[in-house]
Amino acid sequence: MRIATWNVNSIRQRLDHAVRWLGETRPDIVCLQEIKCQTEAFPKEAFEQLGYNVTVHGQKGFNGVALLSRLPLEDVTHGLAGDDGDVQARFIEAVVSVKGGVVRVACLYLPNGNPVDTEKYPYKLGFMERLEAFAADRLKLEEPLILAGDFNVIPEPRDAADPSAWVGDALFLPRTRSAFRSLTHLGLTDALRATSDAGRLYTFWDYQAGAWQRDMGIRIDHLLLSPQAADRLIATGIDKHVRAWEKPSDHVPIWADLAIAA
Repeated sequence: MRIATWNVNSIRQRLDHAVRWLGETRPDIVCLQEIKCQTEAFPKEAFEQLGYNVTVHGQKGFNGVALLSRLPLEDVTHGLAGDDGDVQARFIEAVVSVKGGVVRVACLYLPNGNPVDTEKYPYKLGFMERLEAFAADRLKLEEPLILAGDFNVIPEPRDAADPSAWVGDALFLPRTRSAFRSLTHLGLTDALRATSDAGRLYTFWDYQAGAWQRDMGIRIDHLLLSPQAADRLIATGIDKHVRAWEKPSDHVPIWADLAIAA
């Protein structure tokens, strides 16, 4: 089973890219972020024609997440628990049935948090606290669980081409990285780092200052695995070539292969 995540930065602008990439790689489950459209405006038919079941949690012009799956999506939940006043579309969860049980997938678009001297940074930290509570609760089920998405967190200096450029940024502040470590210390495995210690593994290149051309990237898109999923981890990859397509997203897909029959 291949599970992938991609911040598409507007599904309507990137629909051709998404269809092309899906045709190339054929992942079994896909988590999409920043779709930037309302639920009813999501182009479900294009993905259903490729054999995917689709569930969407959208929002007009901003945010938005979606799950695509070759297997039926069950027990779908929209929104992250813990703040009834949070109207931002940043989280969707579902399970798929497989031989011997289920696989649970949560697709998330964690807040950016900048500027840090505004309400945006406390919102980011609060979201991360809620995500930790969610993960702690789900880990009790002892199922293969994957938290996948744009975390807007640079975990370590090696996850940025130029760490000094991110000092003071919400993505790299000590409190942000500490909150991410607290999440992983529940027992979650960073899939990419479990399979590779290679340098210059990035998932995002800014549109500005020739970041892509100079390979000045950062790694902020992650797949975190429960012990039951990590035990089945075979391989991971970053589809970096997608960033070179015409009018691309500033993010690229990242995926993990698990030894689970799809």
